[in-house]
Amino acid sequence: MHKILRLVLGDQLNSNHSWFQEKNDATTYVLMEVRSETDYVQHHIQKIAGIFAAMRNFASELTAKNHHVLYIKINDENNLHSFEKNIKQLIELYQFSYFEYQLPDEYRVDQHVQELCKTISIPSKACDTEHFFSERNELATFFNGKKTYIMENFYRMMRKKHHVLMEGDKPLTGKWNYDQDNRKKLPKNHVPVQPYIFNNDVSEIVTEIKKAGITFIGEIDEKKLLWPINRDQALQLLHFFISECLGYFGDYQDAMVPNLWSMYHSRLSFALNVKLISPLEVITAAVEAWNANPEKISYNQLEGFVRQILGWREFMRGVYWAKMPEFAHLNYFKYSNKLPHWFWTGKTKMNCVRDAIEQSLHYAYAHHIQRLMITGNFLLLAETDPDEVDQWYLGIYIDAFEWVELTNTRGMSQFADGGIVGTKPYVSSSSYIHKMSSYCSTCFYKKEVKTGEKACPFNSLYWNFYNRNENLLRTNPRIAMMYKVWDKMKSEEKTALLSQAAYYLKKVNEL
Repeated sequence: MHKILRLVLGDQLNSNHSWFQEKNDATTYVLMEVRSETDYVQHHIQKIAGIFAAMRNFASELTAKNHHVLYIKINDENNLHSFEKNIKQLIELYQFSYFEYQLPDEYRVDQHVQELCKTISIPSKACDTEHFFSERNELATFFNGKKTYIMENFYRMMRKKHHVLMEGDKPLTGKWNYDQDNRKKLPKNHVPVQPYIFNNDVSEIVTEIKKAGITFIGEIDEKKLLWPINRDQALQLLHFFISECLGYFGDYQDAMVPNLWSMYHSRLSFALNVKLISPLEVITAAVEAWNANPEKISYNQLEGFVRQILGWREFMRGVYWAKMPEFAHLNYFKYSNKLPHWFWTGKTKMNCVRDAIEQSLHYAYAHHIQRLMITGNFLLLAETDPDEVDQWYLGIYIDAFEWVELTNTRGMSQFADGGIVGTKPYVSSSSYIHKMSSYCSTCFYKKEVKTGEKACPFNSLYWNFYNRNENLLRTNPRIAMMYKVWDKMKSEEKTALLSQAAYYLKKVNEL
């Protein structure tokens, strides 16, 4: 009889996977906390503690269902701190005759496990994680021969293939996309629902992390970790989002308000990305709620949410597998500046950036517009090396795994891919930030001032960006209007703007 060893990674906690429906005394599952995973970037303490807690809960659930489980904790004496060394040690110790694993979502880990399989003396086999709507290479096949990948085209294909919000081959309501309806600023006296949070005691895990000497960033209330760390909690959070937030999600998904860190966002991304919950059940729950109460949940709210998961999430994963490993080194603008020091502390006079960074350090979370149009926007305008940007985003956010972080950051946010993911750079001056938030009215800097004392840094850096990259961007039809505005400016106004930008770039750590 074969003795099978199966590796379960920290982002493969899918209790509905076909593996766990079997009862086989010859199969042993192994989960491991290793320094190769905690140390490749400096992670937020909530991210490390949250993943470890979810892994330990998952191992306990498997054991309770009479599966054989080996669990290697971070400080165990026999922990060799790499997948390869630990697996080889276990094969020798327990005389396993077969090794199996689920396909890793990250290219780096995928390469590690492939190399491991070449060096062990027993047969090995990979299987799918049974989580995503699309196969790893489905997007590459769909866009074969195309230079630019258009998310909308992929989204429509996925809607048709999985028959989501469809009537035959046509979209429900006759319209595919309601993005134009989903860009509202939060009304002045509107108070969103309080976020649904958990009080998970991870103090023991945090003590172990510190004892191991792992370096980390961010804050944690170790007796009250607010993120879901098991499937039951993930389902509770889904239910709260559907019942309390979905009816407002589309309208206000791009809005930003100081001290309102969650608003109507689902915050299901961590649970989804470690696979405590599946995208299919999330979308199914949302569609069923809309069907049951279309007056409470208007269609644009539902479609906006479905597009985030069935469209954007699957699209980003597809781009990742189509373009790795080259994608991780793309630097279209050849930027090389260091990340500003205050990205690790939040100590900047810019209200919007300070709030986004402080929130990220406190909660290990910021919603997509904060990431794209505040921190990401500033880092692109500040000509920051994409490697530095990637490491910050990958470390600070609890839901950041490379397959989804890299394409969003280096692609969508920094345009370092030259337009594979997005059709234009996502940069703005203070006008967009003022339109979508209430930061500007109380900021040290003045949103309407472009040069001189207290001029908002976004204003001059914005025009500096277009001027510096004119040879790369002028022919892009989506931003032709910006160059028309720039061309009409008087030469002295241009000089003043570029001089102000040069000053701010030189003094970036003092902003």
